[in-house]
Amino acid sequence: MPRIATMQTVVLTAFAESATVKQQFARENADRIVQVATLIADAFRNDKKVLLFGNGGSSTDAAHIAAEFVGRYRRERVPFPAIALATDIAAITCIANDYGYEELFARQVRAHGRPGDIAIGISTSGNSPNVLKGIAAARDCGLITIAWTGANGGKLAGLVDHPFVVPSTVTSRIQESHITLGHVLCELVEDHLLGNAS
Repeated sequence: MPRIATMQTVVLTAFAESATVKQQFARENADRIVQVATLIADAFRNDKKVLLFGNGGSSTDAAHIAAEFVGRYRRERVPFPAIALATDIAAITCIANDYGYEELFARQVRAHGRPGDIAIGISTSGNSPNVLKGIAAARDCGLITIAWTGANGGKLAGLVDHPFVVPSTVTSRIQESHITLGHVLCELVEDHLLGNAS
């Protein structure tokens, strides 16, 4: 019985920590979230696209949010153009083999990115070399750049137009805030383009 009580404490503590980090992040970034949602909506309205990229769990967060844009989040609508850059295994293995893993996102950004598109680089540390190079390529190509990161933002936060830095050093807590951020952006973009839900 004491073991179950200990496990329950772990559960309650994890959820409480996650909620606290998310609430602090929302308070500190609400204005920026609204601003970035408007930028993404305007990009879609002007036939621009969103490119998202990261490693590990951040790559699946990128794929998740790209899927919400291309499919739908809450509302029936036309698909919005978004591409996650860590989902094409042929491109990943080709680029990594021929140019090195650090070029993985930069090369794809140069292939797909056009001025006025949006690049979202995701790195919990803010120091993933391939994400940094992907954002540098995006800047060179005239994309609007956004970072989702954590802790002190690493190098990434200082390279982008719009940094989102989660106030935690715990990778899981940072990723939990990132996915909530992505969902909120999806909701705001749909509302912006379709009108507020009734």
